[in-house]
Amino acid sequence: MKHVLVLPLALAFFAASSDAQDRIYRCGNEYTNTVPGPDRKGCKLLAGGNVTVVQGTRVASAAPARALASSAGQRVDATEQRSRDADARQILESELIKTQERQIELQKEYNNGAPERRPEEVVNNQKYLERVAALKASLARNEGDLAGIRRELGRVSSTSAAK
Repeated sequence: MKHVLVLPLALAFFAASSDAQDRIYRCGNEYTNTVPGPDRKGCKLLAGGNVTVVQGTRVASAAPARALASSAGQRVDATEQRSRDADARQILESELIKTQERQIELQKEYNNGAPERRPEEVVNNQKYLERVAALKASLARNEGDLAGIRRELGRVSSTSAAK
């Protein structure tokens, strides 16, 4: 009995939804539901799915865009560039010193793979092993950081020497 009532309702629902969806054509970048005339070439009927087109915002004028494009391609004054290079080199050198100091601290704590046990590690050997592994990983990460900073210093030096 229930199937007898559900079937007509479902048919009515699908019939109403199929009427709501017209044929949609794509003509270049334009979507339309009107049948294109023979003068419009390249229009294709889209099959399936709904199409939603959202209008973008328009630029007020082209002058600001041209000004931004020209300023992006301008060269920086040579003295300004030397100043920037010197600042970059100074920052890299300070980072190198901090990283080297951190490396020395980590090596002292690591003690060639046998760091001193802490009181809580005497009872729990797993904590000690985890700390040793973490120290080893920190040393490797710090060595990578040192190599990266030295590489960047080399780049800064080579670009300033070339100018």
